[in-house]
Amino acid sequence: MARRFFMPEHVKMMRDLERDLLRMQKPLLDEYQIEEFERQICEAMEFAKPVKLTVWRDGFTYEEIGRVHYLDPLQKEVRLKTELGTVSRIKFADIVAVEIIE
Repeated sequence: MARRFFMPEHVKMMRDLERDLLRMQKPLLDEYQIEEFERQICEAMEFAKPVKLTVWRDGFTYEEIGRVHYLDPLQKEVRLKTELGTVSRIKFADIVAVEIIE
């Protein structure tokens, strides 16, 4: 039985190729969806409600959960304070879904 050995560069290349196949395009949002996200984020901040933000970055989405700590209109970002006390800076343009957690 023949064994095949791969060089580390080949293994990395194969992993990168597999990762590239899983990437997805950023969802296109219309003005209504963006306004709704803004409204929900402002409501969550005003009433100190926890919120789940779905963020798109580099072809993948992930979720951030916490309370809106600050909205920075100059940097166009949301600062989200997690339960661990860390603050995440999330660009508003990267947000693809918002859900207020009741």
